[in-house]
Amino acid sequence: MKYNFNRVFQENPNGTLSPRMNINVNGIMFSPGASFGPGVSFGGVDFHQYKYFDIEADEKEGILEIKGFYKQ
Repeated sequence: MKYNFNRVFQENPNGTLSPRMNINVNGIMFSPGASFGPGVSFGGVDFHQYKYFDIEADEKEGILEIKGFYKQ
């Protein structure tokens, strides 16, 4: 299923990103409240490189499993 980046992540005033929901990326789990800056890789992904790209993901038991990103 396709998700808008801003539905999954929020950009914080200090420039970091935080998930809006529980997410799983390559087996690594994140919850709301976690934050990460540019250049920080979680599950092998630097989400700042994909800011505002649409996200391919499946939701299972309240966890959004991110599969990839749509090219712009």
